[in-house]
This record gives sequence, C-alpha cells and structure tokens, in this order.
Amino acid sequence: LVKRIELPNGLRLLILEDHRLPRVVLGLTVRRGAGVESPAQAGLAKFVAAGMDRGAGTRNAIDLARTVDGMGASLMVSAGWDLMQVGMKGLSSDTDSLLQILADVALRPRFEPAELRKARDMQLALLASAVDSPLTRVGWEMARVLYPSHRYGLPLSGTDQSVEAFDAAAARAFHRKVFVPGNAIVSVSGDVRAAEIEARIRTLFGGWEKRKLPDEASPPPRPTPARTTLVVVDRPDLAQASIRVGQGGIARRSPDRIPAILVNAVLGGSGFSSRLMARVRAEEGLVYGVDSWFSMRRRAGPFQVSTATRVEEAGRVVDLLLEGIEGIRQNPPSDGELARVKSFIVGRFALNLETSDALVSSLVALDVYGLPDDSLETYRSRVEAVRRTQAAKVAGEVLHPGHMAIVVL
Repeated sequence: LVKRIELPNGLRLLILEDHRLPRVVLGLTVRRGAGVESPAQAGLAKFVAAGMDRGAGTRNAIDLARTVDGMGASLMVSAGWDLMQVGMKGLSSDTDSLLQILADVALRPRFEPAELRKARDMQLALLASAVDSPLTRVGWEMARVLYPSHRYGLPLSGTDQSVEAFDAAAARAFHRKVFVPGNAIVSVSGDVRAAEIEARIRTLFGGWEKRKLPDEASPPPRPTPARTTLVVVDRPDLAQASIRVGQGGIARRSPDRIPAILVNAVLGGSGFSSRLMARVRAEEGLVYGVDSWFSMRRRAGPFQVSTATRVEEAGRVVDLLLEGIEGIRQNPPSDGELARVKSFIVGRFALNLETSDALVSSLVALDVYGLPDDSLETYRSRVEAVRRTQAAKVAGEVLHPGHMAIVVL
C-alpha cells in the first residue's frame, strides 16, 4: 500500500514499504525540466543536473563521492524534458544518511565554479562526439525541422553556443526556479517504516521555502511541419542511410493517448509483428528493423518512424514508410490486430511494474504529468476498452501525411 502525504509547503511524499530485501530507493523529482528553458538556454537543465552531484551541503565533490561510495550506495542526478530527478539507492541501514545526502544535493548544491567548468567541458565534449552518431544526428535534424522556433527543436543537451555561456549564476538561477517544494515529489520504496521515514522527511524538507511554481513549457505549433519537408544530410563516409519520418504528435495527458499507443503498435511500435516491419523488412527485404513511437511529453512531442537501409534504397524505403502511415488511416487496425497489440502492451506494462521501486517510479510519473492516481489500476481496462472505430478515428486525427518531415542522412 502506497502512502501519500502532502506537506504544508506543497511537497508531496510517496512511500511504499517493502521488507523483502534490506535496501531502499530514494528520489526527489521536480515537475519541470528542459522544456521550460528558452532556446537560448538550451541544455541548462542538463548542466544543472551535472553540477548538483559535484558537491552539496558541507561536502565538496570528492567528499560527496567518497561518502556515497563508502556506503556502497549510488547517487544519480538527471534531467529530461519534463522533470529533473535526484535518486539514491543503498542499504536500508543507511537510510538516514542517504536521506541527508538527498536533501543536500536537491536543496543545497554548491555549484562551485571550478566543478561547473568541468561539467560544462564534459557537456561540450559529449555534444561534439554525438555529431558523429547517425542515430543522434538524424534525430537532431528531425527536431530542428519540426520545431524551428521552439525549445523542442534543439537537442536536450543544448548546443555549443548555449552551453559555452553557462556559469554558476545561470545554474543557481535555474535551480531556484525549478526546485520549489510545490513542484516536487519525494519518493521512498524499500525496507523502511512509513511513519519513521515520514517524520525524517518532514524534518529535512519541512522548512523548504514555499515559492511560486515555475511556468509550464510553451506549447509547440501543431501540426508541424506546415507542409511535407525533405532534408538530406550528406555523409559520404556512411555505408547506410539513416531515415527518420516524423510530425508533431500529442501530449501525455491527451484523451487520445491510449488509442494512439495501440495505433502506433500496429503501425511500427510492436517489433516484428507490426505492419511496417512486415512490409519493409519481411516482404521487401530493405531494412533490418523499423520502429515508430509517440514522444508524449507535458506538451505535444513528436511522432517519429526510424529505420536505416542501403543508400541506393533510401527513396524506396521513404515511400514505403509514407504508404504505411497513410495506409493505417485508410485501413485502420482490424479487431485481430487490436487484440494482438493489446496483449503485447498489457504484458509489457505488467513487466514494468514488477519491483517496488518501479511501481513508485510509475506513480511519480503520474504525478509529473498530472494523471489520475488510479491510472495504473485502470490501465488494462482502458486498453481493453478501445474499439476499432475509436482507433480509426484517432489514426485519422493524429497522423497527418501532408505535414510530414523526412530526414535522410
């Protein structure tokens, strides 16, 4: 049974006792991430996350690393489009110490200039190396075409120009903006006593200053692009063409989310049994694999199809992908196809909730996206309730063959 509490400052707690193993998983999640950056700040959330575990509270970077390692624990700080997270795992006998470190890293990062310079140099080096990855590069080009004037059009980690400008003042300002108690969730799972851990959290986080919630990310234009757009990136050193076809998609809170998941699974999101895999790989023998997906963020993220083929076959493969997208609008998923992907999706969903920390992580995600608390319990019934007519309606409304971006690298 998950215990839910809200402190007077707005901080929410999720606690799940699981005494099967002497371990504990702790997290602090804020409901904003890179999506609230301006384009000029692209990569700032990643920069802040990289700086947060380089010294916090009374410990500098080396002392913090030694303390965590000395307990055989792990500390991770991450940033995505819609959230930032501080996470710790360790032995339940060290719960008090782990909670203190969690509070220090989340609330009192030191942001020492020398350490931030190292973090910035590392971020720039990763950006430089990522350019050579065809999969990464084709994704960047797709984002640029879909969202030319929006934050989503730039890499999650930013650009050379934006990252080079980051410093301690920028890190502190963004941290203060996003790390607000009313914007945060503390989660605990493992070998703990709920009443005891609640009291400890109240002591460590109850005095966290209540401040104004940060604004939401700005909504991207939809549908995007305005017309079918083709971008070819010349890489004569590559033996294969990386291909991405995409458009603007839907948000995580969209009422069309479940039917869209099923439509996508039939189209290209269920591996070897999908239509695109059957057509482009099994029948034509042109690719090794095809995948499609909706990136459902707080705001409407992209829908994309990805594959790779021999350079001379790129045009043919693009034609087949577009035919497949148009085909699922004209010939919606059959009852048999829906039954198959429902079984696939429900089974995968159950596997993703096998551990207590995975369950708590999913509950945190519900909170981040403003979804009902019972969404996990009702997920299977909501999937099973989708009928062919509903899938057909959603396929026609969320897929826009006349607004496709095509990137070939």
